[in-house]
Amino acid sequence: MSKKILVTGSAGFIGSSFVKLMLTKGDYEVISFDALTYAGNLENLDSLKDNPKHTFVKGNIESKSDLEKVFDEHKIDGVINFAAESHVDRSIMDSSPFVSTNVFGTVNLLDFSKKHNVKRYLQVSTDEVYGSLGATGKFTEKTNLKPNSPYSASKTAADNFVRSYYKTFDFPALITRCSNNYGPYQFPEKLIPLMIMNALSDKDLPVYGDGMNVRDWIYVDDHCQAILEVFEKGRVGQVYNIGAENEMPNIEIVKQILSYLNKPESLIKYVKDRPGHDKRYAMDNTKISSELGWTPKYDFENGLKLTIDWYLDNMDWVERVISGEYRDYYKSNYSNR
Repeated sequence: MSKKILVTGSAGFIGSSFVKLMLTKGDYEVISFDALTYAGNLENLDSLKDNPKHTFVKGNIESKSDLEKVFDEHKIDGVINFAAESHVDRSIMDSSPFVSTNVFGTVNLLDFSKKHNVKRYLQVSTDEVYGSLGATGKFTEKTNLKPNSPYSASKTAADNFVRSYYKTFDFPALITRCSNNYGPYQFPEKLIPLMIMNALSDKDLPVYGDGMNVRDWIYVDDHCQAILEVFEKGRVGQVYNIGAENEMPNIEIVKQILSYLNKPESLIKYVKDRPGHDKRYAMDNTKISSELGWTPKYDFENGLKLTIDWYLDNMDWVERVISGEYRDYYKSNYSNR
């Protein structure tokens, strides 16, 4: 009998990639659950709309009635929570949606998962909960949590609630914390797709500060495979860091994109740094590699080329996202289903 897995935030960039992977690996039925806010695009799941093992449910983890309905209608065996507000700049402008979704929404999901005796719950988190590194060292699972933005503070709070449910209720929870993702279907406000789109239009490419903020970049398919490994084989109550051991300054990424697209570096425009901008992230993969045998498969050069080529081949998707037309997809494709 197939295991029924509830995947929240399933129409987002990483969530949709994960759902597609999960349906090709093992005997699973996936209940996709997404509020379809600005970053949730149902087109990302278009290839699955006729898959008998995939069901899409429009719902919000902030809504107890939405969660009650999906848990009552489907016998959920496991939960993987991608649902989150995730853009740092937006959290600086207004932190309240981040508290509502990332904290209260997570607590709602934990409560319903506990009530319905799910066998496995995985919280998808971020390396940003650890704060910022100096010039050396890497984040391990034992690094103290020191969030520096409203976004990362809300994810830290969510992680602490997940841990508390494991400790207090013996709830079968796990947490993954990953570095910066890139790849197809990423919403164009994020660094790599934003730079691709601006370069193609010969617009300025805004780079914060001196552009030397360093991130560990991971191709989305590698991240999704790691999540599946943790969900299936990880030890309950544990945190697993996920990274690609591929540190790179933002300015170097921007220059690689311009070079690949044959655009001039004169398009780069340095802008005032954002408040609390973390200088460096780097993840130590030792635990997930030694315990579960996972290692990343994509190097950055090839992953970036795949990403840029995907955007070049899917400009119609980009135009619908930029114009907001993608929001009509749910109504036209699901209102009578």
